[in-house]
Amino acid sequence: MLVLGIETSCDETAAAVVGDDRRVLAEALLSQLDAHRPYGGVVPEIAARAHLEHVDSIVGRVMKDTGIGFADLAAVAATGGPGLIGGVMVGVMTAKAIAAVHGIPFVAVNHLEGHALTVRLTDGLGFPYLLLLASGGHCQLLVVEGVGRYRRLGATIDDSLGEAFDKTAKMLGLGYPGGPAVEKAAERGDGARFALPRPLRGRPGCHFSFSGLKTAVRQTILALPEGRLGERDVADVCASFQAAAGDVVVDRCARAIAIARDSHPAIDALVIAGGVAANGYLRARLADLATGKGLRLVAPPQRLCTDNGTMIAWAGLERLRLGLVDGLDFAPRPRWPLDADAPPADGAGAGP
Repeated sequence: MLVLGIETSCDETAAAVVGDDRRVLAEALLSQLDAHRPYGGVVPEIAARAHLEHVDSIVGRVMKDTGIGFADLAAVAATGGPGLIGGVMVGVMTAKAIAAVHGIPFVAVNHLEGHALTVRLTDGLGFPYLLLLASGGHCQLLVVEGVGRYRRLGATIDDSLGEAFDKTAKMLGLGYPGGPAVEKAAERGDGARFALPRPLRGRPGCHFSFSGLKTAVRQTILALPEGRLGERDVADVCASFQAAAGDVVVDRCARAIAIARDSHPAIDALVIAGGVAANGYLRARLADLATGKGLRLVAPPQRLCTDNGTMIAWAGLERLRLGLVDGLDFAPRPRWPLDADAPPADGAGAGP
């Protein structure tokens, strides 16, 4: 059983074909980093136009590489949200057209579920498990109970961790994307030089907050003597920021482990997914935490941490096996929480 997955929710145009034997038959991805880099972040209109221009060729390349026809697919899946609505619409309409022309099922995949289920493709992980989903747009802790079954334990009340990385990089002139640049600079820095806050560390619950940390980074930079922001200063700010973020993440995850085990004693894995999961420093900190709690840390390979078509194809396949398919009247969703019953985090606004 083979499923084609299409991902267009942000600034990567991606597609892949995955089989129910966990084989990735083909995958392709077109990054838009060069188009957005001059603006220091993703411009929705530019992203949507790029998806529209390239999605057909990306899908065509994947299908050619597999050597099969569209009629040989069990289904076609596409990210149905959350994301930049213009891009989401491009992927959904492309998948619907394929489904209609070739008479195969269409599956709308929650982009966050794609990240959440990737470790079942790469590691064959069974349910339940605890998930830290951290990216440029999201920072959540969830118990993954099954396909379509998620219980949110915590979320950010303001900024995501990935956004804090990107904004720190921007303030330091490190360019976009910021996460890899901050991590690389931090390797040469002293994480104890600047006393940055650890928002919500030690507080009850599992929510996150990174706005205050981001503000403190700005204040630290402005407090440096004029003209002194040299290579050593940049490295030390990055290392201090990363250390503070690591302390917060470890504290919040430790609390989530205790809460999750109360209701799900069988949990034996902490999973980290999303773009921030590619950060080696955070992986090492969470690996130490997991080991100390008698858990194993599971993370996808780095190419599957950021947005990709493989995770959408796999999530689509998981849903297809349960008979969870969608009609061609499915409406793309800019917001689509995994746990629709979770109360909003205090001060979190209306985000997923």
